[in-house]
Amino acid sequence: MKKGFFTYENGIVLLMALTFGCLFFDRLALNFLMPYVAKDLNLNNTQIGLLAGALSLAWAFSSFFSTAWAETNNKKKTVFIIAVFIFSVCSFGSGLATSFITLLLARLVMGFAEGPVIPLAQNFVERESSPNRLGLNAGILQAFGSALFGSILAPVLLVQIAENIGWRSAFFVAGAPGLLLGLLAWKFVKKSTAESVEVKDKSTINISELLQYNNIKWGIGAACCIFGWWFATLPFISNYFVNVQGMSADDMGKTMGLLGVSGLVSSIIVPALSDKIGRKKVLIIFMIMGALFPFAVYYLAGSTIHLPAMFVTYFMMGSIPLVAAVIPSESVPEHLKAKAIGLITAIGEIVGGVLVPALAGILSDKIDPSAFLWVSAALALVGLLFIFKLENNALKE
Repeated sequence: MKKGFFTYENGIVLLMALTFGCLFFDRLALNFLMPYVAKDLNLNNTQIGLLAGALSLAWAFSSFFSTAWAETNNKKKTVFIIAVFIFSVCSFGSGLATSFITLLLARLVMGFAEGPVIPLAQNFVERESSPNRLGLNAGILQAFGSALFGSILAPVLLVQIAENIGWRSAFFVAGAPGLLLGLLAWKFVKKSTAESVEVKDKSTINISELLQYNNIKWGIGAACCIFGWWFATLPFISNYFVNVQGMSADDMGKTMGLLGVSGLVSSIIVPALSDKIGRKKVLIIFMIMGALFPFAVYYLAGSTIHLPAMFVTYFMMGSIPLVAAVIPSESVPEHLKAKAIGLITAIGEIVGGVLVPALAGILSDKIDPSAFLWVSAALALVGLLFIFKLENNALKE
């Protein structure tokens, strides 16, 4: 039994969480800087959606194939460290963009570099987690990543930098910390954490084998919907707050920061709660809450309960580490775990992160600026159908 705070388990969780955080700080920077970038580069909603989709497409391709290659060839630590260094360097590319095309290319390269980082980080954490802490540890990783760094610190810091010294400088600042964390990972991650437990063959593609597991098949559908719920709103909502609901840039940054706090709290509470009462029950509860988030954004604007309602309904964010890491880890044998995480992340990114924001952007241009909200609500409801198909006997009750 692992005891005390200063354990290797806690150390690996902290290091992976900080690395995950730097990655999401960089990835989400464009969303918070979009009012500045869109104005400077003359971007419309369709182009904004395509920028989000391009990064997600490259991310998706890399998250499975790079992870699968690393696991099969026992190179997980090497691939992880190289990927961290590359995405850190590539973050400067967005700040150097002078047009939609150059920004699109910068995001494609960045997405390809970032792809394997999350599946491998989640796999490292899963390997070192105590049996009763897998949900909590995965949630801490998510909380530091997309929540604390990506959704709380990023909007506040990046908007202030953009206001004072320009949006290009904000992108330059975003990339620096990852270089240090890459060095720390090289020194700190043990061979036993990263080595492949079993290499069954030389193929890096085990998709047919993975799809034999019920919770992988239905988990992919759930991940597509949950990722889509998030990415349907993420590229557009800061612009929507400023240009449709009339928020100032400062108020927008604070509102996005508040949503980040919601993501932080939910990313710890929701997975930890699933350790106690079961994965499936928790997913059902919080996906219903997430379906109400777009209604809170749209119908309660300007009211005293606008911010509290958004804060509570945004708790669906806490379901992301469950479908992306915990469920695949608990549903397949040891030698397939990293690949399962990579596959679900990849397909979730393609559908939820590429197709959904592109569709949401087109509908928001053609029909109404709020159309992206209703795409998000619909995906949360459809996701429930996939959650009901999960088998409890393969998960923590």
